[in-house]
Amino acid sequence: MNSSEESAVSAMSAGRSALRMGPAELVQAAAMARRFYLEGKSKIQIAEEFGVSRFKVARVLETALECDLVRIEIRVPAELDAERSDALRSRYGLRHAVVVESPAEEVDLEGEGADPENLGAVAADLLGELVTEGDVLGLAWGRSTIHMAAALHRLPPCTVVQLTGVYDAGTAERGSVEAVRRAAQVSGGDAHPIYAPMLLPDPATAAALRSQTGIARAFEYFDKVTVAAVSIGSWEPGISTVHDMLTDEERAHYASLGVAAEMSAHLFDKQGRRVGRDLGERCITVEAERLRRIPEVVAIAGGLRKASAIGAVLRSGLVTSLVTDTSAADYLLTESEPGPRPALERADPDSHEVSGR
Repeated sequence: MNSSEESAVSAMSAGRSALRMGPAELVQAAAMARRFYLEGKSKIQIAEEFGVSRFKVARVLETALECDLVRIEIRVPAELDAERSDALRSRYGLRHAVVVESPAEEVDLEGEGADPENLGAVAADLLGELVTEGDVLGLAWGRSTIHMAAALHRLPPCTVVQLTGVYDAGTAERGSVEAVRRAAQVSGGDAHPIYAPMLLPDPATAAALRSQTGIARAFEYFDKVTVAAVSIGSWEPGISTVHDMLTDEERAHYASLGVAAEMSAHLFDKQGRRVGRDLGERCITVEAERLRRIPEVVAIAGGLRKASAIGAVLRSGLVTSLVTDTSAADYLLTESEPGPRPALERADPDSHEVSGR
């Protein structure tokens, strides 16, 4: 048994199905079940105590389950949906899928579109499991990753590097640098933030910034990243930061290419193929193929308005794990088949090649 799963056993002496057993058998079966399920004794130990063979103990325990004398319940914290999590992991070939109950207010499509804040706390706990001492943790810009960093309370000693520039649109929150520093503070490791906007006016300006000492040093760590956390946006106002930073003409251009999702300034159509690659030349961000080589890339995104975009990014093969909510999970579990387990295969839909870890 572990902290997230608890076996609860109840003896039912008057259950209708248990009447097939006599009173002595019921008492003995209940005692054996208590020893096995609650006290953690082995079948051999129980057999020695009761003076029977271990095969007899196995038969009694099996009969106790069949007769409803023993009930085993698997419990996880109320906010986690274990069944949806496992179904989503299997459907998309994810290494880890964690589905959190959607907030009560997530009932329509007219809401703000931001990821539920509780996703950040759950993602913080997941990173605490995945990151090991000596890892390099990469954090991309996103409200969900900022919430995650704020919720971090344990991390092994590791280096933390920023994977994208900051959202620089006047009134926008600027929390990615603080998120990197917060994660490094919790882990006790070095921080490598990027003090630059995510989107620049032209490729030449972006190239000049990439060559600056501090930014170049952060980029040098990109190939060393072992665990990354990223956000996902759908191509809508208020949900994709890149969408909001572009002009109306530019938005219309990329929309004409079929863009359905955005992650770390990379654009994807519904099939997970990258579109509008010229935009990356103007951005301070980790390259898509570098992301594909990172062993563990955790995407944090939820809400019904982002569900289709999440599916598109999962098909890209760039992420390996997902923290989402029940609203998005239900959509992802009923949409058309995602293909040959894209997250596990790390396959690029454009090349149909598989990229190894």
